[in-house]
Amino acid sequence: MQSLLNESVLVLNRHWTAVHVTSVRRALVLVFSEHARVVSEDFSTHDFGSWREFSRMSESVKKISTPAFQVLLPEVVMLTQFNRFPPRSVKFSRRNIYLRDNHTCQYCGCLPPKDELTIDHVIPRSRGGKSVWENVVLACMKCNMRKGSLLVNQAGMKLLSVPRKPHWLSCAQYNLRPPNESSLWQKFIDAAYWNSSLHE
Repeated sequence: MQSLLNESVLVLNRHWTAVHVTSVRRALVLVFSEHARVVSEDFSTHDFGSWREFSRMSESVKKISTPAFQVLLPEVVMLTQFNRFPPRSVKFSRRNIYLRDNHTCQYCGCLPPKDELTIDHVIPRSRGGKSVWENVVLACMKCNMRKGSLLVNQAGMKLLSVPRKPHWLSCAQYNLRPPNESSLWQKFIDAAYWNSSLHE
């Protein structure tokens, strides 16, 4: 039962926009305390009582049992109060650089283990390069050593893609991966992905 309580649940704001991922345990607490409602496959929403009744009639085996009743694991909950959108800026962090560059060396395209990737400054710090989105890329150790403190063209190398600050939604996509292909999440994440505006 512990592992079921730790499964992921997609959290929507009142505008039906994905804003967070939480555990089943936290989602059920939010629903029980009337801070959220469970969203079902047909997009109807349920408070705790109606979700309990819905669970009773369901043939699904993904239920949590208590001494008094069983309740289905929610996949998606919608907050009843929160109607803001998630922050639109992406934090400049090692994790987000790895996500932006898809754990891939931006010089040779190889996909080494995480501990064999480095963060390289396109314009080296020794030449005044700053630690900003537009000046850092992932590089395998071999490419990083080859480039050293040279500029990319001086090292006879090319970047596979120009480093840019990522759009918040592209990073959110990595955090909002559905637990399975048939997941209800897909209906919300795909819509957010395809309806987001693109920037040059």
